[in-house]
Amino acid sequence: MYHLILIIMFLLSKTFALSQKIPEDFGYRHLKLKYLDDPVDALIISKPGEEKTAKPLLLFCQDSLPQPVVKYNEKGLYNTLPFDETPFLENFHILIISKPYIPIIANSNKLDNNYIYFKDVEKQLPPKGYTDRNYLEYYAYRNNAILKQLFKERWIKTNQLVVIGYGEGSAVAAKMASLNKKITHLIYSNGNPYGQIASQLVQQNKKQDVANSQKENIIEHWKKVVANPTQIQYNGTETYKATYSFSQPQRENLLQLTIPVLINYSTNDSCVAYQQLFQLEAIQHHKHNISFNSYVCLKNTIFLMEDNNTTNPHQLYWNKIATDWLLWIQHHKN
Repeated sequence: MYHLILIIMFLLSKTFALSQKIPEDFGYRHLKLKYLDDPVDALIISKPGEEKTAKPLLLFCQDSLPQPVVKYNEKGLYNTLPFDETPFLENFHILIISKPYIPIIANSNKLDNNYIYFKDVEKQLPPKGYTDRNYLEYYAYRNNAILKQLFKERWIKTNQLVVIGYGEGSAVAAKMASLNKKITHLIYSNGNPYGQIASQLVQQNKKQDVANSQKENIIEHWKKVVANPTQIQYNGTETYKATYSFSQPQRENLLQLTIPVLINYSTNDSCVAYQQLFQLEAIQHHKHNISFNSYVCLKNTIFLMEDNNTTNPHQLYWNKIATDWLLWIQHHKN
């Protein structure tokens, strides 16, 4: 009987192990790296059969939520990027660096409805290691340090380095470019050059049913943030440190860049006035290296690939945007 129990436990453990996917199951490479004393998980997407072919890197900086990079369920893989990356793989290896202390891959049944990973599900708290490191400067310096490490690899060409940031990731990308002379092209997508707190305020102003007192709450909150810019609270809300860092305008960093910069935004975005204001300023400063593309809609939505490989029409729209990115990169090739 004892031996039978052992056999059953062994078979169950094997079944459990087999059910846990790794990035390699989906054709990706998972690199385990270090920044200071922190573990860093990085995902590399390459054209099949050309994993070791020397190509430049394209780094995609994620938006704000503590989500695993790779998500899947019993039906298969969720789209890792909001667009079809295949055209980019002809000339690039794509790099995505995971959020700190967030698993790089997870089954969606382990995540909440927004695909957020919680260490404490009941209290909806992410890992402490994530909360401690979730601020702009950490991401910018960490990402640049990881790029420096990867540039030692033979399968990476260093003559070109494209960095794309979406949403909150656009601030990370802009900050990185202001520090890293190896970056040759920057795509700043759906970000506000005047900072996060400005976005929050205008979003409240757009809501017809929001009382003035609620709008004033944002101002009062900002006063507390400014008074405590390095404070980290562990209650599941965004920390003062994160809010302060991501509210620092990237306007100056963007204007100081001399590399090709592409800024795209949605005309339906509540912050469109800020993005258009920056476009006026870029023109006034004769920043001919900065280009602008506007779209009717620009949302970073995860779509599940259906059994028949059909895609949501919204993803086709994102593919149009990505095609514009690729054409712009080719037009501004060194």
